[in-house]
Amino acid sequence: METRRDERIGQLLAALKRSDKLHLKEAAALLGVSEMTIRRDLSANSAPVVLLGGYIVLEPRSAGHYLLSDQKTRLVEEKRRAAELAASLLQPHQMAFFDCGTTTPWIIEAIHHDLPFTGVCYSLNTFLALQEKPLCRAILCGGEFHASNAIFKPLNFNETLSNLRPDIAFYSAAGVHAEQGATCFNLEELPVKHWAMSHAQFHVLVVDHSKFGKVRQASMGPLSQFDVLVSDCRPDESLVNAAKTYQIKLMY
Repeated sequence: METRRDERIGQLLAALKRSDKLHLKEAAALLGVSEMTIRRDLSANSAPVVLLGGYIVLEPRSAGHYLLSDQKTRLVEEKRRAAELAASLLQPHQMAFFDCGTTTPWIIEAIHHDLPFTGVCYSLNTFLALQEKPLCRAILCGGEFHASNAIFKPLNFNETLSNLRPDIAFYSAAGVHAEQGATCFNLEELPVKHWAMSHAQFHVLVVDHSKFGKVRQASMGPLSQFDVLVSDCRPDESLVNAAKTYQIKLMY
């Protein structure tokens, strides 16, 4: 039986088909209820719409989109465990590429403060993490800023990236599938990810277990492109078998 809360959420969903966001005050006027009522509706159990920064939007995962702010508090301990394993692969004086996402800063945090290295990145949160390492030479690749995932999409690869050849690259992904490979939500991330896959010498995919078996919209590449798959626990059998086939080292 549909409750009044269900009816209100249904009306919000209908409104969001016409616009990508709806201010809380506008939503209250539309439904003829108080802002507090809507806050309660959206905080009780899971809902296909959420309140972000005073605006009602489609819940990021149900919308098929990725919001960095939405992901920062999810599976933190799992990401930290995988990141600590990945950080152990970095050697002194290497140049390392660090992908965007919420797992990558944990990799950087786990790097010992006494380790000298060069860090190449294209996302704001990754750059801020690199700044905390006293012996890190940080290189931030500029370009058009995308707020949802805090990345800078390069406008001209000849300016910086074409001159770099990282020793090691750490990648994040939103999906890891035995047949479909590594995928992410945002197409604008692909140019830099693909650059790293073409120019780095050693490739490390770092994900928590929730990414296993998932396939997202943007293709990073097949699993055969990676040398190591790092996670917080053992992957499913299909991924274990794929790792054996492609001679990918598993760390968990």
